[in-house]
Amino acid sequence: MTPLPSSPRSSGRLAPAALAIAVLALAAVVPGALGHPFHPGADVADTSAPGLALQRVGTFAFPVYVTSPPGDNARQFVVEQSGQVRIIKNGQTLRRPFLDISRFVEFDQGERGLMSMAFPPDYATSRRFYVFYTERGGDLRVDELRRSARSPDVALLSSRRRVIEIEHSRYANHNGGQLQVGRGGNLFVSTGDGGGGGDPLRSGQNLNSLLGKILRIDPRRPTSTRGYSIPGDNPFVGRFGRDEIWHYGLRNPWRFSFDRANGNMAIGDVGQGTMEEVDFVSGLRRGVNFGWSCFEGTLRYRAGCRAPGHRPPVLQYTHGGEGNASCSVTGGYVLRDRAISRLYGKYLYGDYCTGALHAAGLRATGATSNAALGLTVPRLTSFGEDARGRLYMTSRSYEGRSGAVYRLRAVP
Repeated sequence: MTPLPSSPRSSGRLAPAALAIAVLALAAVVPGALGHPFHPGADVADTSAPGLALQRVGTFAFPVYVTSPPGDNARQFVVEQSGQVRIIKNGQTLRRPFLDISRFVEFDQGERGLMSMAFPPDYATSRRFYVFYTERGGDLRVDELRRSARSPDVALLSSRRRVIEIEHSRYANHNGGQLQVGRGGNLFVSTGDGGGGGDPLRSGQNLNSLLGKILRIDPRRPTSTRGYSIPGDNPFVGRFGRDEIWHYGLRNPWRFSFDRANGNMAIGDVGQGTMEEVDFVSGLRRGVNFGWSCFEGTLRYRAGCRAPGHRPPVLQYTHGGEGNASCSVTGGYVLRDRAISRLYGKYLYGDYCTGALHAAGLRATGATSNAALGLTVPRLTSFGEDARGRLYMTSRSYEGRSGAVYRLRAVP
């Protein structure tokens, strides 16, 4: 399997990426490499965006995510899939890991491992943060930890507390993997459908399952029986369905993000055999059904399957086949870095196999544009955003080369 976005096909094998990237240089995108990655009716723009470059900011083992605490402009935290979190501080990678939970993590160089972390708004005073990983045996787990009061560069392993654990032992793939903290301080968690090919557990449309969902919980207020409580305005509170569910009908939402300007949510959902998709909803929407496994993108996947209120993707593209090397969408962020004015407000995303970066205009009714940027990141595992809104990309180790983290920046 790929590190987490995963092969969309159940075999789980991907051809190795042969692309390389030059630091602070532009690399050509193969025309048509992503087919037509837009929702029907959108304008296609395959011209390169000049004035952009990728700056390599560090070398890591299996990097899969980058983030920063709110207000901390000095540090970027890099999540390594094997179970460590490292800090880039004022441009230098610190030798000592911020956190090492590798002995608790099931890491198979496939889709299992430490997948992401998130900081609440009060991190500077509470010192609390959250990590999402597959524990030994394969179950999904989110833990709360605290950093040291003496050193902001060291986490306290002794503070580890389980927030939520979700059974996921049958199949190794489709774990989801993203944590995000919403504006109210609640924790959002993406989970895959439980793995296998074609949703054999039928999790996507099952409102009694926490798999194939975006969950919303409050880890700050654990109960006597759980490490979290349920926000009272979650969509299924008082209705049929698990109270933790925020959105459903997802296959493997490896990466989703909030637009820091307005709270809108964009989800990169990895496809099955044909389509990769990006879903988009207003920050006010809740309880949305994105259709899996009745639908794959806009295509009917399972005959006779009911998906009430199915909301189709705003952007999709085909994968596989001759002349199309794409395989697995890597969801990104709406760029709010004012130093890159040309792309301000655009959603940046890519594909694990091609590594080609794209920028799209997203609206609830569909993508308004989609441009290939002329930049590639080999084995593109994730995007990340720092406290200033600057955008990062992680590249997995391949063919004996170390993984790396890059920052998108403007050049004259």
